Amino acid sequence: MGHDAQIQSASRNQGEYYDYSECFKWIEPYFRSVDLAIGNLELTFAGSPYTGYPSFGSPDELATALKEAGVDMLVTANNHSCDRRKKGVDRTIDILDENYFLRTGTFKDQNDYVANRVKVIRLNNISVALLNYTYGTNDIPVTPPNIVNLIDRDQMADDIELAKSYSPDKVIIFIHWGDEYITTPNSAQTDLANFLHEKGVDIIIGSHPHVVQPFYLKEIEEGKQQLTVYSLGNFVSNQRKPYTDGGAMVRVELTKDNNEVKITSAEYLLTWVHTPIVNGRKQYLILPASIYSLQGVPETLPIGYSGMYDYLKLAREVLSKNSGVTEAVELWPLR
Repeated sequence: MGHDAQIQSASRNQGEYYDYSECFKWIEPYFRSVDLAIGNLELTFAGSPYTGYPSFGSPDELATALKEAGVDMLVTANNHSCDRRKKGVDRTIDILDENYFLRTGTFKDQNDYVANRVKVIRLNNISVALLNYTYGTNDIPVTPPNIVNLIDRDQMADDIELAKSYSPDKVIIFIHWGDEYITTPNSAQTDLANFLHEKGVDIIIGSHPHVVQPFYLKEIEEGKQQLTVYSLGNFVSNQRKPYTDGGAMVRVELTKDNNEVKITSAEYLLTWVHTPIVNGRKQYLILPASIYSLQGVPETLPIGYSGMYDYLKLAREVLSKNSGVTEAVELWPLR
């Protein structure tokens, strides 16, 4: 997310340009450790003026910083997709394309929708089909010819069938759902998750509650697994209340053996947003909290990170309900 304070933090020379590189400095090795790093972009690149809540519009330099840090794909269907109306939808897509991001979730028009509605990616002889949906857009109407993928079971079932027609090894859905600030999934989430898995979705990655909710990896039959990540929490934002000042990254390892692809590992890394004041300016530093809590923090990290341990205690309590998804205990190996 991109609140006003984050925009001010990135401002240089009184808004002449913006620099977000320090935000991702401590977490970049974890992006670099995987073949495909994907995030939920809960803001727009609508151009100046730049604004935070409730109508999110961040500087283009944020996209550049994400790309340079190692993020490969951004999904864009969430309740803030239409915050800056048609210009926001269109220009966000332009900026993502200019920075060579893979994307899905929102679309300029029907042609864009047809081209990107199902994003199929092939890496290391493994293919995945990716889809993205949101429960709504904060009652801001979608301006034609823009399209935003909304949670609609009939449409989702059609999209899943289309995805399966490409014969991917796994079908993955990124979904914006649930109740804000609630650490357990509601009945609508669990019911929809069951529906999606029944239709053939292998992996569900959820967002929107701003707090972590549990993760479940199940083997439902021989060679058939289902992973449900109900909520990743906040990767970066200006929210500082308990549970909201951090989130989780989930790393899923897929392995092919005799043309059968399995989830051979699923683990999470808890992250926390450190906001020290350095030279009179508030910074936003995403820390790999799981690792630092075990191995110690770098000596060069600005002081004032005691809140990280408070966050870890709360998040670990929530995620103690996990099944089959464990916390990372060491740096993910670089690829």
